[in-house]
Amino acid sequence: MTNNDALKGMGRKYLLLALGALAGLGLEFVVIGLGYLVFGEIPGFQSPHWQLILHWTVTCLAWSGAAVLLVRLAKTKMGFDIFKKGEKMKLWQWGAAALAIALSVVISYIGWHMNFKVVREFQANGALRFAFQYLYYMVETVLFLLIIVFGQKALESWTKRTNIPWGGIICGLTWGIAHIISRGFFDPANGISSAIGGFMFGAAYLLVNRDIKKAWAVLFLMFVL
Repeated sequence: MTNNDALKGMGRKYLLLALGALAGLGLEFVVIGLGYLVFGEIPGFQSPHWQLILHWTVTCLAWSGAAVLLVRLAKTKMGFDIFKKGEKMKLWQWGAAALAIALSVVISYIGWHMNFKVVREFQANGALRFAFQYLYYMVETVLFLLIIVFGQKALESWTKRTNIPWGGIICGLTWGIAHIISRGFFDPANGISSAIGGFMFGAAYLLVNRDIKKAWAVLFLMFVL
């Protein structure tokens, strides 16, 4: 086997890990199905507080299990330590990361009809439900970040181009587009805006020099603010 063939094989494995992270996010549909069998309805914002909190909690546990499995597979089977610290960020990179967060806030503000998403969700949920919802967002960020990380490795193996946010492209075309139906109805605008968000997340991952901890913090802020 040539070195080129080996790289292509590694690329396929990384792509499978990225798709595994996407499938991990899909575990929420399993949780929804189980909730429907138990409670006779799909959990939603009109459900009792405890029922929606239970849904978010079980979903977070399922997502966390999937994330741990994927990270371990990457390390044991591929020799890829996702927690390896990235290079120190330059001042312009910190500025660009802050600008990316600010741009995300502006886009979200417009999308929420000239309101801040975090404020609207706090008002709609109250403190307790809001806390569990944002815990849910924290774990969701882990999994779509894994799509970006593994997708980036896959496409770099095939193209040898390391300065293009491949992971963000894959994230946008999968996790992002899936938001067309994430609200329980057909919502193309949400899918398109989430796809754009996925592309931006991939660029942010490269911007923080692939440091997974910094990337999670920046992506979480871009996602929820």
